[in-house]
Amino acid sequence: MRRLGWAAFGLVGGYAGGAALGVLLLGAFSANTHDKAVEVATTAALVTGPLGAVAGAGLGLWAARVRARR
Repeated sequence: MRRLGWAAFGLVGGYAGGAALGVLLLGAFSANTHDKAVEVATTAALVTGPLGAVAGAGLGLWAARVRARR
């Protein structure tokens, strides 16, 4: 059950971090001038957020495994 909790915590945190990173990167490097805000929001919500969530869940499971060994 603790592993599930750590994975969920990592999933939520990873999504938030990935979305924030996507907003920062696309806001700084996107050449789109017509609908930049829509591009940034969509990419953050549908690409970088889920990628961050997968990475965060993996880190959460890893953290749970490390804590269980102690």
